[in-house]
Amino acid sequence: MKKTLVLLTSAVLPACASPPEPLPYEIREIQAVVETDGMPDVGDLADDPAIWVHPTSPEQSLILGTNKATGLYVFGLDGKQRQQLLIGQLNNVDARTNVAVASNDEANTLSWFRIDAATAAVTHWGDTPLTRNEPYGICFGVIDEQFVAAPTFKDGAVELWRLDRSDSETPTATLQRTIQLPGQLEGCVFDDEHRRLFIGEEEYGIWVVDLTDPVSRPGLVDAIRNGNGLVADAEGLSLYRQADGAGYLVASAQAKDRFVIYDRQPPYAVRGAVTIAANEALGIDAVTHTDGIDIVSAPLPGFPLGVMAVQDDGNPASEQAQNFKLVDWRHVKEALALD
Repeated sequence: MKKTLVLLTSAVLPACASPPEPLPYEIREIQAVVETDGMPDVGDLADDPAIWVHPTSPEQSLILGTNKATGLYVFGLDGKQRQQLLIGQLNNVDARTNVAVASNDEANTLSWFRIDAATAAVTHWGDTPLTRNEPYGICFGVIDEQFVAAPTFKDGAVELWRLDRSDSETPTATLQRTIQLPGQLEGCVFDDEHRRLFIGEEEYGIWVVDLTDPVSRPGLVDAIRNGNGLVADAEGLSLYRQADGAGYLVASAQAKDRFVIYDRQPPYAVRGAVTIAANEALGIDAVTHTDGIDIVSAPLPGFPLGVMAVQDDGNPASEQAQNFKLVDWRHVKEALALD
């Protein structure tokens, strides 16, 4: 995409306002087309979504969403709530095939779930105790044909846990590696195909780890200071995966209510950013202060090029009936002229 320097300013700049933010692109506005039912209580509750794609019946695919006070909520693609699994304070969740895992801040565990393709029902499979307290974020991947979960922590640590068997009566997992970064972490995402792990350091930027090397050090993808549109908190991370290893890395820049898009491949060039405005025709409010996100490129009903699920801070105001919004990837592609 052609890059043009654009100054984003208001017509009149208040005396105490922040200076204009120079960006190498113009921020584009898109809309959500579906929203889930809201959380039942007021407060900062909804946090992170995961999209489960049904292997044979795409219309039965699910949105898993964490409630930081009570557990895991399950929604259909229509946004209607299907299940509640009230197992404790879950912060982040991620899914691969018929398995999902969440960071359980209350029990200091990895909480595992199974998804039954025959019934599209989610069940709590069991828990893996952690040696560190307060697991914050989590992501889940398949690296070298093994399931790997990566809880992140506020002290800057990220741990790699191998799920020993996905078909056992209870889950068992083994700690393989610990990676240390300077500041508080939350969002992360595995790039299974390229054996990479992207990690968000909230007050600094985005890192990438080469998982082909057991002693590799994190490399920098982008820093808040670089002026590419990423700001604190650098929260949710997800990937839009295309054929032949192409695609995009998407990051939630929480304080600016925007989503910054990068090339999936090095040197991770920034491709632009979008905000999610109100869809008045469908009665869906704007998205603000997003925490977790998830993206799939698999075609789903109403989403032929895939879907992006994002947490929304409030409906209609902050910390009121927080929920998750679904964005048609076609709108992201068109807004930023992506491949």
